[in-house]
Amino acid sequence: MKSLFNIRTSAIGLALVGLIASGCKEDFLAENPKTTLTTDVYYKTAKGFEDLVKACYPLLRNIHKSRSLVLNGTDEFTAWSFHDPKFATLQASPLEHYDDRLNGTVADLSTLWTFLYAEIARTNTAISRAEEVKDMDETLKGVRVSEAKFLRSLCLFYLVQQWGDVPMPLKETTAPDKAITRVPAAEVYKQIIADLLEAEAKLPVTASNYGRATKGAAQFLLARVYLTRGWNYKNSLGGSPADFDQALQYADKIIDAYPLATNYSDLFPKRSKNPLAQYTGAQNDKHPEIVFSVQYSSEVLTNKNDPAFTQDNEGGNNLHSVFGGGGESLPGTKGRTSDYNRYQPFHITTPALYRMFDPALDSRYDHNFVDVCYALQNVASFKPLPVVNPTLTTSFKAGDTVVYFRPWNNPARTLAERGIDLGGKKNYAVVNLDEISGGYGFINGSQVNVSGFYADQPLMWKFWQPGIQYGDGYGTFNEVIFRAAEAYLIAAEALVKGAKNGKLGAAEVYYNKVLDRALAKKGADPKRAQKPEDLKSLEAVSYRATAANISVDMILDERSRELMGEYTRWFDLKRTGKLVERVKKYNPWAAKSGTISEMHYLRPIPQSEIDLSFPSIKQNEGY
Repeated sequence: MKSLFNIRTSAIGLALVGLIASGCKEDFLAENPKTTLTTDVYYKTAKGFEDLVKACYPLLRNIHKSRSLVLNGTDEFTAWSFHDPKFATLQASPLEHYDDRLNGTVADLSTLWTFLYAEIARTNTAISRAEEVKDMDETLKGVRVSEAKFLRSLCLFYLVQQWGDVPMPLKETTAPDKAITRVPAAEVYKQIIADLLEAEAKLPVTASNYGRATKGAAQFLLARVYLTRGWNYKNSLGGSPADFDQALQYADKIIDAYPLATNYSDLFPKRSKNPLAQYTGAQNDKHPEIVFSVQYSSEVLTNKNDPAFTQDNEGGNNLHSVFGGGGESLPGTKGRTSDYNRYQPFHITTPALYRMFDPALDSRYDHNFVDVCYALQNVASFKPLPVVNPTLTTSFKAGDTVVYFRPWNNPARTLAERGIDLGGKKNYAVVNLDEISGGYGFINGSQVNVSGFYADQPLMWKFWQPGIQYGDGYGTFNEVIFRAAEAYLIAAEALVKGAKNGKLGAAEVYYNKVLDRALAKKGADPKRAQKPEDLKSLEAVSYRATAANISVDMILDERSRELMGEYTRWFDLKRTGKLVERVKKYNPWAAKSGTISEMHYLRPIPQSEIDLSFPSIKQNEGY
C-alpha cells in the first residue's frame, strides 16, 4: 500500500504535468469558484453545527489509547517484562522507575497533553459558535452544546489530575498566542462541575446516536469529580467533606439507572481460551451496564483514530494486543497469525496483580488471564528446556497443552505435578508464579537461559477479540470509560470517607455487590494473597468486605480486580494519596529504584509546551 506521503507526492506530480501541458492559457487565471462555502458560513447552519459537534468525538480514541500515564508505573502495570528486578538492570521506562529520566522531555507527556488540548480546542469551537446557529431547534442545540461541555470537562479532569494547575481555555482559539496562564486547580474543578451540572440538566437519558454523551455520562463524571475533589489533594482542589456526599448521591443515580451485568464476562467479547476453538460471537460493548464508551466500528472511516494526528493513524481498538503475555513463541506455534494475534508489551501486569485474585472462586481471574497455552499445529521432536535431561524430546498435536501456569495459591510441588523438562510427569511446562519470565526465568533463585517452552506470563486476555487479522491487529470493540460497577465502588469509597445515607446501606454493601457478581457462588469467601508482593508467600486473606474491615486499600484492591486496564489506575492512586505507598510495595521496578516520592503526584509539564510559551510557564516542583 502506498503511504499518504507517496500518494500526495504523486498527486502533486500529476498536477505539475497538467500545468506544463496547458501552458499559460488565459483561462488558467480566470476565477470560477464552485462554492463560497467556508467554515464560518457552514458552522452557522444546523447541519454544519451537527458536524462540528460530531468532530469532537473521534479524538477520544487517541486520548484513551495514550494509556501509559494512566496504567504504567502503578501497582498494576509496568512497561517492562516480567523479569525479577533482582536479576536485571534498571531497564524499565522512567514511568516505572520515577528517576531523573521522568522529566518534561518524556514523549508520553507531550502526546497526552496535545491530544487533550486539541479536544478542548474543538469543544470550545462548538461552544463558542453555538449562538450563531439560527436554523436549529434550541433544545437540540442545547443538547449538542452540553455534549461539547461534557467532553471538555472530561479532558480538563484528566489534565488537572495529571498536572495540577493547568491552562484552561474556554473560548475558540482564533489566532496564535504564546501567552499561557496556569489556572489554579480549584478553579478548574469549579468550572468542570459547573459545566457538568448544566450538561446533566440538558442531556437526554438516551442519546440520539449510541456513543454520544448522555445525562448518565454527566452524572457519572460528576460522581468521579466530586469524589476526587473531596480528597482535596494538598488542600488545592477547593474540596470539602460535602463532596463525598455529592459523589455518593451521583453514584446512586447511576446504580439506579444502569443495572449490573449478570456476569463479569458479559461485558467483553466472547471467545474461547483455546485459539483453535475461537468463538467469534457477541462483542457485548453495548451492555446496559455501560454508561459511556469510546466508539469503534467496522467502517474504516469511523474506526480509525483522528486523521489530524498522523503519528497515530493506524486506527482501531488495540486493547486486545497491548497487555502482557504472548503466544507467538510457543511450541507448535504458527508464528504471526491471528490465533493468538500479535503481542505488544506496552502494559505488563505486575506479579502482585495475579495474587490479588482467588483463582478458584473469582471469575474475573478466569476471564482476565489465560493460564493454559496450546499448540496450534502438530510438532514432532520438540526439545524442551534442558534442565534435567539435555537429550529429551517430545511431541505435540494441535490443541495439546504446552504451558500451564499454576495458580499462585496452588503451586506445583512434586514431580508428578511438574513437566517432563524438569523430570516430571506432565508433557508440558508447568510454571509457578515465582518462576515466571519466559517460561522458567528463575528456578530455585538462580537465573537460567530460556529455550524451548516459552511464554512470558499468563496472557492478559480481558479485552481479547478473536479473529483479527495479524497484519492489521485492530479491533472494533468499544472501549468502556464509565460503567455501573465502578459507581458501586465510588459509593463505597465515599461512605468510607464519611458520606451518609447510601441508598443500599453501608460501604461494605456496595463493595460486596460488585464482588458477588464476580464469584462462582454468591456469598462465598474469596482469598487473595496476604502479601501480594512476596511471590513465595502462600498466606491468604479474605477480600469479602465487612463493617469491620472495609477500607480505602480494600476498595483499591477491588478496583484492581474489577477495572484493571480500564483507564483509571493512576487517577485512583493519586486521588487516594496511595501512589507512593502502593507503587513501592507492588511494582518491582519502582521498588528497586526507590526514587518515587511525593513530587510524583504531579507530572512534569511537557518541555515542548514550556519552550513554546512566552513568558515560559513554570515547571512543576521537583522536575
